[in-house]
Amino acid sequence: MTEESLHSNTLTNFGGTSSFTPLIGAFIADSFAGRYWTIIVASIIYVLGMVSITISAVLPHLRPPPCPTQVNCQEASTLQLWVLYIALLLTSLGTGGIRPCVVTFAADQFDMTKSQTDSRSWNFFNWYYFCMGMASLTALTVVVYIQDNVSWGWGLGVPTIVMALSIVAFVLGSRLYKKIKPGGSPFVRLTQVIVAAVKKKNAVTPSDPLLLYENRELDAAISSNGRLLHSNQFKDILHDYLPYSCPIQCINVSLRFSTISPSTDLLILLMYAVI
Repeated sequence: MTEESLHSNTLTNFGGTSSFTPLIGAFIADSFAGRYWTIIVASIIYVLGMVSITISAVLPHLRPPPCPTQVNCQEASTLQLWVLYIALLLTSLGTGGIRPCVVTFAADQFDMTKSQTDSRSWNFFNWYYFCMGMASLTALTVVVYIQDNVSWGWGLGVPTIVMALSIVAFVLGSRLYKKIKPGGSPFVRLTQVIVAAVKKKNAVTPSDPLLLYENRELDAAISSNGRLLHSNQFKDILHDYLPYSCPIQCINVSLRFSTISPSTDLLILLMYAVI
């Protein structure tokens, strides 16, 4: 494998891993860890990865020697490559916990009921995405300038220091945060809906929506900002395959009956899939 192919392969693997790990991070946060602790642990892992990359750029024996002429350059040793791969893996794992939780954790801090939804909450998200854009611009201009004209150590060290300070600031505000308890994995709930739908595929859907199965206690963890209502969308396509036909007096068994909220979640996913 040529040096260019090795570099390209490394970048591709890093990008693919960073795009996949948020699925794992979201699953962990929703299932048992919660968004707050997922963000903290993932941020620490991310900083460890950045520290590792910075150290590898500073210490001469952890990187190949400079090669200004770009001719007969010395390749990285096995140890140097492993240090780089471990550092990239740590940053990918950290990204997996940060990316799916930060925005949703911010949304948890606002009362999303109709009477309390004002412009201030939406202004927060405007500022958040504006800061994200400015951070990307800074990384592609200021940080790259430091790397090219000062040193790679400072070019990687400055973002590492800023990330570490952000963790400190996040922890200092812990008492002010609203921490939502994990409500279980959405993948498990959707699987329960599909299994329940198959088991009750011959059931007749009641004409009165009030007869559909409801369980406020069961749905409490996933409906802190309001419950989803029954929808007639996809009714002609799905017919009776969705488990909407269990009356109120049914006993709740997760793989036999499903409440309206997770069933509507599945409908929303199907609607996006069609779009």
